[in-house]
Amino acid sequence: MGVLLHSYLFLIGLALGSFFNVVGLRVPIKRSIVIPRSSCPTCERELSPYELVPVFSYLFQRGKCRGCSSSISPIYACVEIVTALLFTTAPILVGWSKELMITYGLISLLVIIFVSDLTYMLIPNRILLFFAAYFGLGRIVVPMDPWYSPLIGAIGGFLLLLLIAVISRGGMGGGDIKLFAVLGVVFGYQELLLVFFFSTLIGTIIGITGLLIGKVKRKQHIPFGPSVALAALITYFYGKQLLQWYFDFLI
Repeated sequence: MGVLLHSYLFLIGLALGSFFNVVGLRVPIKRSIVIPRSSCPTCERELSPYELVPVFSYLFQRGKCRGCSSSISPIYACVEIVTALLFTTAPILVGWSKELMITYGLISLLVIIFVSDLTYMLIPNRILLFFAAYFGLGRIVVPMDPWYSPLIGAIGGFLLLLLIAVISRGGMGGGDIKLFAVLGVVFGYQELLLVFFFSTLIGTIIGITGLLIGKVKRKQHIPFGPSVALAALITYFYGKQLLQWYFDFLI
């Protein structure tokens, strides 16, 4: 039964990962996520149903369009497989509880903003507003202790990133500021600081690595959303253990 259930979650994750690709690619440019049907970005040929099977279509076509043979970005397939893996392992890490309502919402948000920010360096307000309402209701059903932690987290996350944006004179985008406000509802004020720490650490590593290999130029803006997404996942699943380890080390 356990294998069957997790297989089912894996397939749901694949399907949703494909949908999150569409949302992340279309919402920032204000296109409908329903119509028109998906097409090749190069030759604009409408894709057939068997070209839209998550991951498998990419592998079967060897990463190329059947019409014009142009390369298909591997990011699409990676997003699908990562979403599937996260959906499958979430109950193992969190447990079968009401908290899964928050967990799956968080995974969905992070995958969408990863695609959106990586592609356009933009995190749309429509996506953030939707998930802000979702998590707001979610924290009523699954309250934190203390109950006001999400409220302080939302306000504190917004003000912290706003302060950084002012000091750095635009070094932090408006989407990032609002994203941290939304994440504050999920994490509360304590763990949100851990998200911020890991985000800046991961972002710094990515930036330095990009400079060393010549992929990033000095003073070039790089999307912060992917770093925040990875940091949020690490904190959500392992934050309490990391904090406990840190306090034990200090003592």
